[in-house]
Amino acid sequence: MGFKCGIVGLPNVGKSTLFNALTSINVEASNYPFCTINPNIGIVPLRDSRLDIIEEVAKPGKKTCTSMEFVDIAGLVKGASRGEGLGNQFLAAIREVDAIAHVVRCFNEPSVVSEHNVSPSEDINIIHSELIEKDLETVRNFIEKIYKKAQTGIKEAKILHEVYVKARDLLEKGTLLRQGSFDKNELEILNNIQLLTIKPEFYVFNISEEDIERSEEIKAGILKESNDSAPAVCISAKIEEEINGLSPEEQKAFRETLNLDTDTLERIVRCGYELLKLVTFFTVNQNEGRAWTVSSGTMAVDAAGKVHSDFKEKFIRVEVVPVSLIITHRSFSYIREKGMAKIRGKDYIVEDGDILLFKI
Repeated sequence: MGFKCGIVGLPNVGKSTLFNALTSINVEASNYPFCTINPNIGIVPLRDSRLDIIEEVAKPGKKTCTSMEFVDIAGLVKGASRGEGLGNQFLAAIREVDAIAHVVRCFNEPSVVSEHNVSPSEDINIIHSELIEKDLETVRNFIEKIYKKAQTGIKEAKILHEVYVKARDLLEKGTLLRQGSFDKNELEILNNIQLLTIKPEFYVFNISEEDIERSEEIKAGILKESNDSAPAVCISAKIEEEINGLSPEEQKAFRETLNLDTDTLERIVRCGYELLKLVTFFTVNQNEGRAWTVSSGTMAVDAAGKVHSDFKEKFIRVEVVPVSLIITHRSFSYIREKGMAKIRGKDYIVEDGDILLFKI
């Protein structure tokens, strides 16, 4: 599994339509508030051309991509932090994801049910305000619980209290915690209490077909108005959903007609990977070539444990072959003969694109 990404936004901005396009699961995407109540979940394989080349060279029995889990979370409304519109249920679903894909409608459509005219920055502000209010409630509760212990001088309690107060002060100013300055230990403390605004977030700006050629201009304008520097992707979710139902040949022709990128949906997946600082490594044997996802900075012994728990316990060493060498030379034996394959120990830091052959 890659990671779990929650799709959030106001009602009727295209969340379920995007989910359908990404996962090819036809969930209900009707035009009325709270069409989605229970979160829909879909697993999306991450296509990787590097794995295709490994398959061509090594000829394993099969290949297995790494993947991303998408969670289609129902639309939030004003007052969600106080329970409006099943808000508590929806906010609880956000706590369970690793990253947030924030869908924002950027086009006028008279048939779409909405409380106001299209205003991407206003829509963004509504969602962020609700997340901030919920985080404030959570942090204040934890401050109250830890205060007496902190006053008695207990070191751990004092540290927790200081971090909670730092977070509270930012939230009271209307600042998302992801925009704050926290060290690694502080982030771990805040993540342990499942705060919402500390989660990595990227935007999916849902634009009309007519605006596709202006996508970069639209993206820059919204981010500037919202005073945000989060990653963003522009997409016409409805068009992508329609394209997804076509054959590969028809998809290619349709995209060329509309001058669309061939990897629009993949860019959303990649955006999430970069946001969470994830890397992909590969394993290969006669039975399977496979891609795996781990956090940047993962040691070889922990990557081995990702493949199988026994591998971590019985780890001896690992042979490392950068996939770039396979792309160039198309031969594992040649790479070994020339001494380009490297033997590393358990503390080797896995890099994106490594092919790892574990010795246990």
